[in-house]
Amino acid sequence: MHNAAFAALGLDWRYVACEVEPKDLRAAIAGAQAMGFSGLNLTVPHKLLAVDMVDTLDATATKWGAVNTIHFTGCGSLGYNTDADAIIAALHEDLELELRDARVLMLGAGGAGRTAALKLASEHVAELFLVNRTASKAEEIAGEIRKQFPSVQVSTAYPEGDVDLMLNATSLGLNPGDALPLDESRFALKQARAVYDMIYRPAETPLLRAARAAGCQAANGLGMLLHQGAKAFEIWTGRTSPLEVMRRALEENVYGQVKLKRG
Repeated sequence: MHNAAFAALGLDWRYVACEVEPKDLRAAIAGAQAMGFSGLNLTVPHKLLAVDMVDTLDATATKWGAVNTIHFTGCGSLGYNTDADAIIAALHEDLELELRDARVLMLGAGGAGRTAALKLASEHVAELFLVNRTASKAEEIAGEIRKQFPSVQVSTAYPEGDVDLMLNATSLGLNPGDALPLDESRFALKQARAVYDMIYRPAETPLLRAARAAGCQAANGLGMLLHQGAKAFEIWTGRTSPLEVMRRALEENVYGQVKLKRG
């Protein structure tokens, strides 16, 4: 999507993917800066690690506690978080959800899950249920939410009754043979009105397939990817992102075709 956007605006830029081990992240950031890169995107597991590896944190990174975008300037490296706003934009756009007073089940408490949980709490959801394989991580996020957003009821157990949204922030679903990221003996998919999976490749994870079979509205993480990338593009270039160009590039890559818009 970035290379399509650069081409559309006539920019002689290139976006490349580089695999970096966590132990080499600090050196990779410094190396990119030394080579004159405008910036970087970071994905799992680097978003939390990078908080202590940039010179300055933007207010977005400070607020959500994770860095997914770095901009190199004359003053050093500046870390941003463009994920938080992107997840809300995607939920509104893809599932037409009203989050205020909603009941939400969040699966996963890693970097992506933490950012999403805090952002959902800031949107004034009524109840937030945080479920994670390592319970202590969910409890840590729950404690932050209780301090920052005391009006939100937060629990680290599966909910009783229905929820308006179930959001998967785990990596389960990246591989075809993966199990579902929830314990179906404790929560049935039909109890969720809508299901959002942050994974975008494969386009339909086992969770999304099961959710649609259960009659839920369902969407993958392509919308979140689009909106976080569009904001990063604007940070690096100082130009307005050509959103529809970027959307078409993503859809062609993930789906093999451009999806028809609603209406």
